[in-house]
Amino acid sequence: MNRLELEDQIIAALKTIYDPEIPVDIYELGLIYNIDINDDHDVLIDMTLTSPSCPVAESLPAEVEQKVKSLEQVKSAVVKITFEPPWDKEMMSEEAQLELGFL
Repeated sequence: MNRLELEDQIIAALKTIYDPEIPVDIYELGLIYNIDINDDHDVLIDMTLTSPSCPVAESLPAEVEQKVKSLEQVKSAVVKITFEPPWDKEMMSEEAQLELGFL
């Protein structure tokens, strides 16, 4: 499996995780800043939260790691939380903005 195919599988897994306060998955919300996959299929995900005081600040990154690690081709998964740049509703996909009435 090549890196692009694996990235597509990872994105599909991320799209099954929803922010508990907003009925949109974390990928479409724009919470995933970067997915880095090395040659050994170790995955590093840079992500943010909608706010530093997000009620799922502890559980959401763990859920992301668990979902990605559960993929057969993934050797390991680590989530790094960042607030740079801070999340903004403009980071949402057009589909998410439509669903939430921002467009």
